[in-house]
Amino acid sequence: MKMKQIIDTIKAYDTIIIHRHVRPDPDALGSQGGLKEIIKETYPDKKVYAVGEEDPAFTFLIRMDEIEDKVYENALVIVCDTANTGRISDNRYQLGERLIKIDHHPNVDVYGDIYFIDTDASSTSEIIYELCKESGLQVNDEAARLLYAGIVGDTGRFLFPSSTNKTFLYAAELVSYQFDRTALYNNLYRIKDNVARLKGYILQSFKLNPNGSCSVRITQEILDEYGVASLETGQLVSVLGDIDGILAPVFFIEEEDAIRVRLRSKGPVINEIAEKYNGGGHPLASGATIYSWEEADRLMGDIEEACRKYRN
Repeated sequence: MKMKQIIDTIKAYDTIIIHRHVRPDPDALGSQGGLKEIIKETYPDKKVYAVGEEDPAFTFLIRMDEIEDKVYENALVIVCDTANTGRISDNRYQLGERLIKIDHHPNVDVYGDIYFIDTDASSTSEIIYELCKESGLQVNDEAARLLYAGIVGDTGRFLFPSSTNKTFLYAAELVSYQFDRTALYNNLYRIKDNVARLKGYILQSFKLNPNGSCSVRITQEILDEYGVASLETGQLVSVLGDIDGILAPVFFIEEEDAIRVRLRSKGPVINEIAEKYNGGGHPLASGATIYSWEEADRLMGDIEEACRKYRN
């Protein structure tokens, strides 16, 4: 029923503006850009835009549109892959006439006139493709490239337990379209030499606690030393994933006005902890924002306790 509502609403609007979350990852951009291409392919007369700040690491996937405020008048706004309103990139999403939320994160922040949430989906890109299969929307090569990138990104190249039979089926269908998978993988996983050196620093300096929590503090001084922007650290979140004994690695990245926190887990539920610290996400992959290293210590205490309970 919700999918039909979404399709009917898309049909009813001439102007559609698609948002996603700040500090985008491949799924945010893949679902946003994929949906844009699908709507344009199916309804050539509609004006469709993808907006938000750009991350230079992902401009190979999609470039954002620049639009004036007046474009939002009588427009439909769709927000992809964003659990809470505080993380929506470009707060003009509020200027549209109607708002749709499409997401696979737990629906903690219920927003939108219509929302479709599937926490069993591997990614929002998977949901967008399913929307097409259920409704007859047209997928083109560019949409397939973007949705495939989103699925690959959020499943860790199909290594995460979120990858289901449906995920593999959809991925197999998407690769039947004409796009360069080798180039896509190369761009998704290529890192600069200075980021690789920061990776070495992380491997030498991580702190492993008795119950399996692990933390890395990347201060502004460290970022400056290696010449790495805060946004680029997203490429390093998985660097500790294969180390024996680590259950929940946590990265603290110091920025000018806050400390960004990236949390991952091999079992302990972490999104409830992230919610305590201005964040949220999935049970095994979340983000948060704190404002002091004292808060970092408290957060790590909570993570270590979650690991202890998981072990026992």
